[in-house]
Parts: sequence; structure tokens; C-alpha cells
Amino acid sequence: MSTQELHRGRLIDHIQLVVSDLAASQKFYTAIFEVLDIPIGGKSDDFFWADELFVSTADSKAAQGDLTGRTHLAFQAKSRETVEKFYKAALDHGGEDNGKPGERPYHPGYYAAFVLDPDGNNIEAVFHGEAKRSADSVKINF
Repeated sequence: MSTQELHRGRLIDHIQLVVSDLAASQKFYTAIFEVLDIPIGGKSDDFFWADELFVSTADSKAAQGDLTGRTHLAFQAKSRETVEKFYKAALDHGGEDNGKPGERPYHPGYYAAFVLDPDGNNIEAVFHGEAKRSADSVKINF
């Protein structure tokens, strides 16, 4: 796999989820990524990836060490409507409700929805409210 261009944003460089059923996870994440406008970057028989998220089977060479506990992963959404579409797509593709779309007390305008993916990971989409970004991402070329 050769990557010639990456887009990096805030704190997290990448996250890897080790899953029990790659096909179910790929169906789930492909559906929510379509809503969030995140393309699948690549895939093989034992993994797929999108942006900074890497999802693999336990026996993939990419999965090292022991399986660990549940993960909370939050994706940025472009609007409240996108949060709602994320929630519906997740439930329609194997996700389980873990918090309907709505405002949360974390800061004014924090609008989010939470779902459990097929392995029980807590997946969130959040819209932080109207704001101006200095850039969509940092572009890195090799």
C-alpha cells in the first residue's frame, strides 16, 4: 500500500480497531463514512482504512498484541443534519443506539449522536456548531 498524500487534522494521528467480523464492520463504516463524506482509502482480506482509521481482523499482521477493551471514537460532522444522517445510516447498517442525536452539555452547540458498532465500540458523530476553520486539514505529500 503506497500513500502519496495524507490529510492530517488535530490531535489524533490514527486509530486502529481490531474487529471480530470485518465484513460487518466494513458495511457499517462504509455507510456512515458515506454520510460523513469520508472515502475508504483502501482494503484487503484482513483490513480496510479511511483517513486516520484502520480496521483489521485479529489475525491481520497489522494487529499486534492482545485484544483490548471497547473504544470511543468521535468523527466530526459538518452539520446537525449530518449527525442525524450518520445516526440513521449506522442503525440501518448494524449499529445499535447509544445516544440519539441531540445537544450535549460539553459546550454550547455540541450536537452529537452515539452508536455501538458491530463490536460494541462507541462511535460518535459531533457537530461543534458554526465556526470558521483556518484550513480543512494539513496536506502532507510524499
